[in-house]
Amino acid sequence: MSFPLPYGLLLAGGCSRRMGKDKSSIMYSGATQPELATELLRPRCQEIYLSLRKGQKNATGLENFNVLHDHWESAGPLVGILSAMTKIPEVAWLVVACDLPLLDAITLDNLLARRDPTKLATAYRSSNDGKPEPLCAIYESHARLVLEGYLKNDIRCPRKILMETEPHLIDPVNTRALENVNTPEDYDKAVQALPRR
Repeated sequence: MSFPLPYGLLLAGGCSRRMGKDKSSIMYSGATQPELATELLRPRCQEIYLSLRKGQKNATGLENFNVLHDHWESAGPLVGILSAMTKIPEVAWLVVACDLPLLDAITLDNLLARRDPTKLATAYRSSNDGKPEPLCAIYESHARLVLEGYLKNDIRCPRKILMETEPHLIDPVNTRALENVNTPEDYDKAVQALPRR
């Protein structure tokens, strides 16, 4: 059974404290990771939006992009996801973090093909600990009220929320695709692992 393509949400609103500079501005093979992710999302989403925290300048290289600034002051991926769902509540959202430079087409295609819209979300199971990977996942439109309830109770960790709400979990087809880059050391490893463009 086929479903309407989701909207894409590229999360680039983090503070990047461990990296020491805005991760969304870091270049990989001549492009920022948001630019690379957009290439992957474009044929797989109806529309794509860039999620930034309140007051954040767009340093992603996507200057002419649809930008959604967080509705709430407190930063974090849950606020970015909920801000998008509040702005456009009737669609599912394919959410991707801006620090996944090894993300590939196979990973996104498998996620879309295995999507279960009866669940709150469809997400990958971490190859490290078996827990949900919340920042490469599809959140269904009916998830909004559940996520809002967690935010009202000051629970802001998307992974913890998915652990408690029984999403549809699938095994990764490329375990390296979901490796995120948080530090300069992570960046060096990712650059070495990137395929040639």
